Amino acid sequence: MTFATMLSTMSEGMLRTIGIFVITLVGSLPLGFVMYFMKKSKIKPISVITKVFIEIMRGTPLMLQLLVWYFGPYYLFGWGIGNWRFGAICVGFVLNYAAYFAEIYRGGIESIPRGQYEAAQILGYTKNQTFIRIILPQVVKIILPSITNEVITLVKDTSLAFTLAYQEVFSLAQQLSASQTSFMPFVIAGVFYFVANYLVSIGMTKVESAFDYYD
Repeated sequence: MTFATMLSTMSEGMLRTIGIFVITLVGSLPLGFVMYFMKKSKIKPISVITKVFIEIMRGTPLMLQLLVWYFGPYYLFGWGIGNWRFGAICVGFVLNYAAYFAEIYRGGIESIPRGQYEAAQILGYTKNQTFIRIILPQVVKIILPSITNEVITLVKDTSLAFTLAYQEVFSLAQQLSASQTSFMPFVIAGVFYFVANYLVSIGMTKVESAFDYYD
């Protein structure tokens, strides 16, 4: 099998990997905010449950979580899981990364001096106006490096979808390498991950520059 044929064969897997990445990012970034506010809720049961959930998501391997989300509905409720593979992958990735983002948001929000809230209150800002106009822009600037690291990790973590036999780029690389007795599929996969991470790094650097108030 030629290099071009291998690349063509793996292209569908690359698109599936990109799909997991995009869905996870779109779902987990806002859900992380929801988890943060639920964790800080004054309603004790909501706060406690969210804290426990976040600790479980951060304290157990993503691979194990994917297996739980995929096989759980069958063992718990007897549901058919034939068409649930991609859904389980998306749910697993979104919830896992939302938990990490919630903690990143917490660190950023709680790093803002309390005096800024008090100054905004004196100036007549409501709580929502204070958060959106004064606190949030500063928080975004503070957490962007951490968000960038998580996004780069996400690109590489998409390979864990092979746990559920999903045909993303890493799974296809393994299959082609075994069937063709060639190392080239792994080289192609490695280049794909490197280029994807490089593009993410460039994009996030530009976002960070946009929030650099001192330039």
